[in-house]
Amino acid sequence: MPHRNARLTPTGRLQLVKLVVEDGKTFEQAAACSNVRSKSTVSTWVGRWRAASEDERRTLACLQDRSSRPHFSPRMLAASEQQRICSERRRTGWGPRQIASVVDHPHSTVHAALKRHGCSRPARPEREPANRYEWPCPGDLLHLDVKTYARFERPGHAVTGDRSRLGEHQRKHLGNDYAHAAVDDHSRLAFAELFGDERAASVVSFVEQALAFYRAQGITVRRILTDNAWSYTHNRALGQLLAAERIEHWTIRPYRARTNGKVERFHQTMAREWGYGLTYRSSTHREQALTHWLDYYNEQRRHSEIGDRPPISRVRNLSGQDS
Repeated sequence: MPHRNARLTPTGRLQLVKLVVEDGKTFEQAAACSNVRSKSTVSTWVGRWRAASEDERRTLACLQDRSSRPHFSPRMLAASEQQRICSERRRTGWGPRQIASVVDHPHSTVHAALKRHGCSRPARPEREPANRYEWPCPGDLLHLDVKTYARFERPGHAVTGDRSRLGEHQRKHLGNDYAHAAVDDHSRLAFAELFGDERAASVVSFVEQALAFYRAQGITVRRILTDNAWSYTHNRALGQLLAAERIEHWTIRPYRARTNGKVERFHQTMAREWGYGLTYRSSTHREQALTHWLDYYNEQRRHSEIGDRPPISRVRNLSGQDS
């Protein structure tokens, strides 16, 4: 495949051919005019042009590169042996080296046969269609999850781009901040708070704060959805809190994080725009900025899944008169 500035693109080859066919130049003269080293190159393209049909000339198909693959491969493995290799692959799922020990061919030959027949890699399982859902009212379902952020005393080179201080000393490990987050399924109104861990007591404290936040917005939470972390599923204090508030606790299927996808997506946005999108002097300054970023996310930032409006618009527009 020639690059776009190559001397002999199909258009350049056409000009080369015209020097001989239309202008009557010799192969040597055409090569010199086109700055081509060999007259045999000119002969090749002129010969292909003269042997081509009208349609091939019109589309310049006759001046395109051709595959260097030979027309015949007499030493290629017999078709029956190739089918035998493919059958062994389908039967066992083995790789080329294991199959080679059974069919008595070099593993490179086995790999070539598998690749030729599209069997070198197992077929990917079909992905389930996206199952998008949205509860009809704010508070019908609250998504909960936690993300970890490392603490720091000064910004690192990943943010500043300055690697000059890398060799001074090893950065102290200051522990982690755990960003507990909640997202309302209908409105996408979000609440987040940083804790020093993700244990049961912190989860309960966060849920209490989250319920108070949504209550202040006029939202009554009816259900929460979490993953199967121990601090959610075996948290007696959390169970008592939810029972007192008459809130159902739902959990996702194991290894099915996309069920809780709204808060997972919120964490991505939060990390990109708040966690890593700005340069903070320390993790303490990052923590202080969280409240301001949440206000921006809820009050101003447009959300594509709710018609390019901020989440708060779906809370204050409960009757739907502004939709």
